[in-house]
Amino acid sequence: MFDFIIIGGGIVGMSTAWQLKKTYPDSSMLLLEKESGPARHQTGHNSGVIHAGVYYTPGILKAKFCLEGNRATKDFCREHDIPFDECGKLLVATNELEMDRMKALWDRSEANGLERHWLSAAELKEREPNITGMGGIFVPSSGIVSYTQVTAAMGREFERLGGEIRYNTEVTGLKEETSQVVVQTSQGEVQGKYLVSCSGLMADRVVRMLGIEPEFKICPFRGEYYLLKPEHNQIVNHLIYPIPDPNMPFLGVHLTRMIDGTVTVGPNAVLAFKREGYNKSDISLKDTLEMFTYPGILKVLMKNLKPGLMEMKNSLNKAGYLELVRKYCPSLKVEDMTPYPAGIRAQAVSKDGRLVDDFLFVNTKRTINVCNAPSPAATSAIPIGGYIVDKVREQVELPAAVA
Repeated sequence: MFDFIIIGGGIVGMSTAWQLKKTYPDSSMLLLEKESGPARHQTGHNSGVIHAGVYYTPGILKAKFCLEGNRATKDFCREHDIPFDECGKLLVATNELEMDRMKALWDRSEANGLERHWLSAAELKEREPNITGMGGIFVPSSGIVSYTQVTAAMGREFERLGGEIRYNTEVTGLKEETSQVVVQTSQGEVQGKYLVSCSGLMADRVVRMLGIEPEFKICPFRGEYYLLKPEHNQIVNHLIYPIPDPNMPFLGVHLTRMIDGTVTVGPNAVLAFKREGYNKSDISLKDTLEMFTYPGILKVLMKNLKPGLMEMKNSLNKAGYLELVRKYCPSLKVEDMTPYPAGIRAQAVSKDGRLVDDFLFVNTKRTINVCNAPSPAATSAIPIGGYIVDKVREQVELPAAVA
């Protein structure tokens, strides 16, 4: 029997396992991942941005974790020789409405403790000759990294400390008993005194395996990207973001300087008809039925019907997608955009039709389950892992290492 079993080989699961092993060095630990390697879903399909924490409501976990995670991620990269680029982020306002929204972001970023600089149109043009706008906010602490590399390094640290990782091992059933948790997997049964699940797109199903009816449902949104042709690799000097609509849950289509020197465009946010459906043609009847029979998701879709339809239209129409970018980068043309892998975002939706905006946990006597780890979860993975370890320490009966 293991002292701890961790479900999930994404960055949140791997960060938690690594920090849990540091805290309980003499405890036996097993991490289970259904894929053949780490970071195969949300972690390995995002834009790689090290976020600064501009957008988030001051005081909530998301804002706190992002600020801490920005620094912790860079420190981890330095320690493990993982390349990252602290290139900074520019938020660009292209009309009067966006200028007003930008002022609100300016105040919010101050409340979140960020260094930032207000740019006039001329200062914006000086920094970014190919970007057009009425003004902008420059946030120097934003950066770019490969979260796949970060996750793999966390996994190596976990194993170096004595933890065990089993890939190609899908969890198929859970049973919490008085003194243990029994985990059924595709490779046989294992037992653990305690269980931590960081299962992303499958979070609600893991909770249901424990015999608990979750008060939320995971709704998958596909984020589609394009890659600019190599001749445009120098088109921007920073990460370029539009000013987001505060009524929408996503940040809008942006230009991202990737760590390999390329530039991506994206993502949009399109309802996916399969939880791991990275292609437009991917459809799961089970996943689709679950979505369209859940009252909360139906309420969200109806409330956002017009923008949702527009996102789907632009998903099918490359020219429409491009117009979102041409607002601030007018020189780009349709032929400049080439295919690039999409990502899937796991968005928890409550029964009453709210998009769960902050971190959500469902805990029992012997389990801690991360049920919503919203963007910027990758940036925040180290403080999230630390927070989960603190929760573990509150409820387990095993001796921790002396600090």
